This record gives sequence, C-alpha cells and structure tokens, in this order.
Amino acid sequence: MAKKERTDPIEEAADSSVDLYDVATWEERTSLDGLAVAVYRILSGSARWGTILVAALLLIGIGGFSAVTNPAIGALTLLSAIPALALAAYVYSSDVTTNEPLGLLVATFLLGVLTANFAAILNSVAQPYFRPIGFIGTVLFFFLIVGPVEETVKLLAVRLYAYGHDSFDSVLDGAVYGAMAGLGFAFIENALYISRGIEQTGLDLGLGLIGIGGGITFTRALAGPGHVIYSAFAGYYLGLAKFNPENRGPIVVKGLIIAALIHATYNSTVGIGSAALNAFVGLPSLASSFVYIALFDGVFALILLRKINRYRTAYADAHEAEDAGEEAQRSELTEFDA
Repeated sequence: MAKKERTDPIEEAADSSVDLYDVATWEERTSLDGLAVAVYRILSGSARWGTILVAALLLIGIGGFSAVTNPAIGALTLLSAIPALALAAYVYSSDVTTNEPLGLLVATFLLGVLTANFAAILNSVAQPYFRPIGFIGTVLFFFLIVGPVEETVKLLAVRLYAYGHDSFDSVLDGAVYGAMAGLGFAFIENALYISRGIEQTGLDLGLGLIGIGGGITFTRALAGPGHVIYSAFAGYYLGLAKFNPENRGPIVVKGLIIAALIHATYNSTVGIGSAALNAFVGLPSLASSFVYIALFDGVFALILLRKINRYRTAYADAHEAEDAGEEAQRSELTEFDA
C-alpha cells in the first residue's frame, strides 16, 4: 500500500496563508539557505564524479584500459560484443515512446564499463571465502556475491547519469539504459578475459594469437547477451520506480532480485548444462555451450520481450483512448459551432 507523504502537525493544521518558513516548512530564501543549497549540490556532484573517478582508476589498475587500447585485443573484444550489441539494439528499437539521445546511450555504456570494475574487485575479495566449501561454495558465491554485486553496479551505471536526465521519461527507458549498461559491462569483462587468456599463451601478434584469441572471443560472445538481458530486467524496474516514487525502494530491489537470480542461475548451471549436452547428446564442447546458452538466454529474452510488449500494448491503448477522446471533443465543438 502506498504511503502518503507525511507533513508536520503544524503544517497540517495551519492556514495556507501562515508563513511557516524555518518552523515547519523550508525553502531557499536567505544567503545561508543559498549556501546550504550550493554545498549540497557540490557534495552530490562530488559523490557522483568521485565514484566515476575511482572506477576509472580501478579500470587502469586491473588492466582494463590497456586491454581495450591494445589493437588486437580491442578488435577481438569488439567482435565478442556483437551479439550483446545486437540484443541491446533490439531493446532500444522496442522503445515506443521517444528516441533516446545517442550521447546518453554512449555515456551509459561507458559508465557500465567503469562500474564493472567495482564488481571485479568485490568478486576477487569475496571468492576465497567460498572456495573451500567446494561446489556448494561456488553456487553460494554466484547467488550471494556475483549476481547481486554485478547487477547492482550495472544499475549504478544507469543511476549515475541517465536516470536523472529529462530524456529518461518513461518506464521502458529503464530497460533501454539497463541494456546499454549491460553492454558496457560485457564489453570490459570480455576485454579482460581475452587479454588474460592471450597473456597465458605468451604468443605475439600472428596466426597463433588469432587462433587462440578467436576461441576465447567466441566463448565470450556467448556470455555477453546475458548481461544485457539481466540488466534490462533491473533497468525496467528502475524505470518503474522512477514513476512510482512512493514505492521506489522496494521496486528497485525487486528488479535487482530478478536480475541477480537469473544471473546466478546461469552461472551455476552453464557448466553442468553444457556437460550434460556433451555427454548425452554427443555435441562437441563449444557446440554444447552454444546450445545451452542459447536456450537459457532465449527463455529469459522472451520473458523480457513479453514484458516490453505489454508496455508497448498499454502505451498504444492509452494513446488510442486519448486520441479518441480528443476526436470526440472536437466533434462536440464542431456540432456546437454549427
């Protein structure tokens, strides 16, 4: 049940003509008030830019910047991101409201790249505590750490900038920007995996490197669309929260729970599912992985698209009713004029 915004008893009982400034109400009036507003804005902006700066430093520290600026690794990373990019583009094209500015989409993508580094650090710190428990520990790690942390940092990428922008003007925009944050996350994750995989081979640029890198690239290309799907779910609920402020917190948490559960379930089952296909169907390892991931992502992509289509249908119905009402009003005016 929605909570009403609370007011002080004096404000509730007083006549609207009574000035209650600095007694039970507040607004910017004095120079000190102006200073307080300015300091608050500086602190708010500093928190945002401080978060971005720390994320950028982490990107450099863990080798992400050098990975994406290496021509060979950069090219392989771009190839690995194509499936995720295609899915993000489809989510973008499904937006029936207004077209989102390219600059805002790019900014969200870049913030997804940056905030991913928080997840990389937190995952690395937490993993040793779960490793001694074996398989159960791995599953717990996915459900308690990886899923919640990675989906939270992707949602942070949307919250840092796009969320407060005027162009974020519908619930569905949350899914669009969530998908872009997921694309950014997948991009830098793929770059790091490809970079470390190539470093382990010790090969220089050449056919050998292309062969090794190509195999890693194919594997990472399979993982990318999942990040877009998970964060599009979380982003949709962030959009829903923006336009239902009285229940904002629970709505955001619901979206994160959904995204984290899907994410952790994928991480926990992809190895077992692929191995089962390999053992019982006789598919090669890469083919088994491809089939399992395609089936898993396909199911949740369909659920996501169904949710998007429900919004699209409701949007069309609402505007059809609005247009019908305006047409009826015009007809009445015409009859009156006659």
